[in-house]
Amino acid sequence: PQGSEEAKAFVNAFLKRSMPKMKDEAIQDILTRKAVVLEHYSKKKTKQKRKKTKGFTAKQRREMHLFEIEPEQQRYTIFLPLHELWKQYIRDLCHGLKPDAQPHMVQGKLLKADLHGAIVTVTKSKCPSYVGITGIILQEFKHVFKIITKEDKLKVVPKLNNVFSLEIDGFISYIYGSKFQLRASERSAKKFKLKGTIDL
Repeated sequence: PQGSEEAKAFVNAFLKRSMPKMKDEAIQDILTRKAVVLEHYSKKKTKQKRKKTKGFTAKQRREMHLFEIEPEQQRYTIFLPLHELWKQYIRDLCHGLKPDAQPHMVQGKLLKADLHGAIVTVTKSKCPSYVGITGIILQEFKHVFKIITKEDKLKVVPKLNNVFSLEIDGFISYIYGSKFQLRASERSAKKFKLKGTIDL
């Protein structure tokens, strides 16, 4: 058993450790007047900030050539299965493309649809060299289409000042590129006017 002095020293040390914010005189004052209620001080947990995953910038994507198609992959036959998938996607989107389907309903669906895999033809253009280009859309950007032709040539065709036509199951739709300068992801949320000014 401890002696009285050792016990007193132990109690003082224990109280000082248990009540770090109080001075020694205050602790002694409490001991002589009333029972001691020990206080508990919980350590504040520091919240770890979540690091946001940053994607690549446009410059980094260009430098890494993320959107470039290798020359050996630039073959029309490679992308024919993609076109077949696109046709099935449009049929499902338009509920079968039945003969009695209303043209404006199909047109509205096509305006918001993903066009990767569609076969398009440039029917009108301010630049005559673009007229007649036909091929599968491989990539759609805000201002251009990248099209692979049957001659295995990758063409970059601007949307501005060009009119494109696409045909599926006998339904022909025309796309006025000047009114179509949007990314595919933005187009799905855009409201297109049924009637508007057409300029080429």
